[in-house]
Amino acid sequence: MNGLAKGISDGGVITWRNLVNVRRNPDWLMAATVQPIMFVLLFAYVFGGAIGGAAGGQAYREFLIAGIFVQTVAFNSAFTVIGFANDLQRGIIDRFRSLPMSRLAVILGRTTSDLVISVVALVVMSLCGLVVGWRIRGSLVDAVGAYLVILLFAWSLTWVGALIGLLARSVEVAQSAGLIWMFPLTFISSAFVPLDTLPGILRTIAEWNPFTAVINATRQLFGNSFGTPPTGWPSEHAVLYSILCCIALIGIFAPLATARYRRVSSR
Repeated sequence: MNGLAKGISDGGVITWRNLVNVRRNPDWLMAATVQPIMFVLLFAYVFGGAIGGAAGGQAYREFLIAGIFVQTVAFNSAFTVIGFANDLQRGIIDRFRSLPMSRLAVILGRTTSDLVISVVALVVMSLCGLVVGWRIRGSLVDAVGAYLVILLFAWSLTWVGALIGLLARSVEVAQSAGLIWMFPLTFISSAFVPLDTLPGILRTIAEWNPFTAVINATRQLFGNSFGTPPTGWPSEHAVLYSILCCIALIGIFAPLATARYRRVSSR
């Protein structure tokens, strides 16, 4: 068996190990599902109710859901950060090093298991969205494409989380480092407000923000229009740009995280 095939095979074992740990610690799964439900209800009825006229209510709820989807899978990458930091602190990584397994397996297994958690969160959020009035207006193929774009983005962010988790000195540091960088990227985007409401430089940043690209691509594929369609190359080619952003994130952070893991596991 060559190195890549062995890494994938061993990664499947580690993926199952991590999912079993989630089953034994259901608070992780609750955090991945309860929080997005709270965001949906809070933004849909508090913010949506505060916006009057045709822009509020049902129209805003359909606009909102794609942003909540992307925000949630992004925040779920914090589980990757905490998972690696916890394994390092408890010496689990040292135990893996003593086993006849591919070094790629541990990092691949962690990112894959956290992707499964994002799938569960997406199912829960979709059901919650249907309850508050969100609907898929596009075709079935487009809807599947939207979910695949979201999951590709989720997986790309787990590699960012893997690097942060392997760099963190403790679980406590990992908990802060895994989330703090996401807040500006999430809120300086089209997640909760249209791009044309943002002033000056913030609008430019938001237009090229990968979060905005994935959110706009998801809205386009779901057929959830709201107000004046955003203009500019990133918005007009949102699906292509979002995929390019995901590929870039994986291309940059996967080698960095793998190199860091090899350095940590060789100590």
